[in-house]
Amino acid sequence: MSIIQIDQLTKSYRVYQKKEGLAESVRGLFRREYKTVEAVRGISLRVEPGEFVAFLGPNGAGKTTTLKLLSGVIYPTSGTASVMGFVPWKRDMEYRRRFALVMGQKNQLWWDLPAQESFRLHQQIYSIDRSTFDANLSELTSLLDVQKLLGRPVRELSLGERMKMELIAALLHSPDVLFLDEPTIGLDVIAQRNIQQFLKHYQEKRQITILLTSHYMKDVSALCQRVVVIAQGILQYDGSLSGIVDSFSGSKVIQLQLGIDQSKVGLDRFGELLKTDLPRVSIRVPRQNVSRVLAEILNNYVVDDVAVEDPPLEDVIASLFHSISESNPESK
Repeated sequence: MSIIQIDQLTKSYRVYQKKEGLAESVRGLFRREYKTVEAVRGISLRVEPGEFVAFLGPNGAGKTTTLKLLSGVIYPTSGTASVMGFVPWKRDMEYRRRFALVMGQKNQLWWDLPAQESFRLHQQIYSIDRSTFDANLSELTSLLDVQKLLGRPVRELSLGERMKMELIAALLHSPDVLFLDEPTIGLDVIAQRNIQQFLKHYQEKRQITILLTSHYMKDVSALCQRVVVIAQGILQYDGSLSGIVDSFSGSKVIQLQLGIDQSKVGLDRFGELLKTDLPRVSIRVPRQNVSRVLAEILNNYVVDDVAVEDPPLEDVIASLFHSISESNPESK
């Protein structure tokens, strides 16, 4: 049985349309105009126990709204969902003890207190017995290498250090399901990598189910095998990470190491030159032309090394989002 089941889930909001000018503001006091915004439009999805799923989409796509619905923070307009057999928006206490939500732009720790004080509060909220709490805290602080930071006020920690503490707070009660909303937003490359390595290790060890939203494709490629893409509140893709490249990328990148004294002259006739740092040259070529282009290049140039690669995942996703936007003019 799927641990997360979503069927035709929708969420709409009535948004007040405020017009410019004093007269319109006064008129708005007596007669307001509203617009219905459909944040989520009939999403259906299944997630199996132990999966690490990337939940992608442009800003305003409905990703965070979906996570809030699954966390019971907000109510749906229509449709159904269950997580571990619980209806999230019924907010059963047992359900609250079995999932966790981490939002990269929201803090759950007390700002002026040391993180360890917030952890003690979590112990009481989730009724974690002392031995389990101590064991979990020791494991998590060791994995994230933050033992020396527990006594410092949260406001004195760096952004990366605070995110580590947020993850510890979320995992102290050993949830079965973890919702992560932009956990590496604003972090530098080193902090991002540290969080990625921790999440990968912890998920493999505990086999918890994780649904991750992120705009950093390195998070996705490092952690997830399955990708779900949502745009305009609609599910656009659900499949493997490699499949999304095959499905939405019409090109390949040919990497060339040219021989001594070789010129790049004429290479642009084969495709788009991405890099011309001689003797290295990168060319973007339509996928269906790769074999022909390679044969022509090898026949006409001295090539010491050659490689054919998929375009960067960031480019594929950006192209996908752009095509979705172009096909839906109302979203602009």
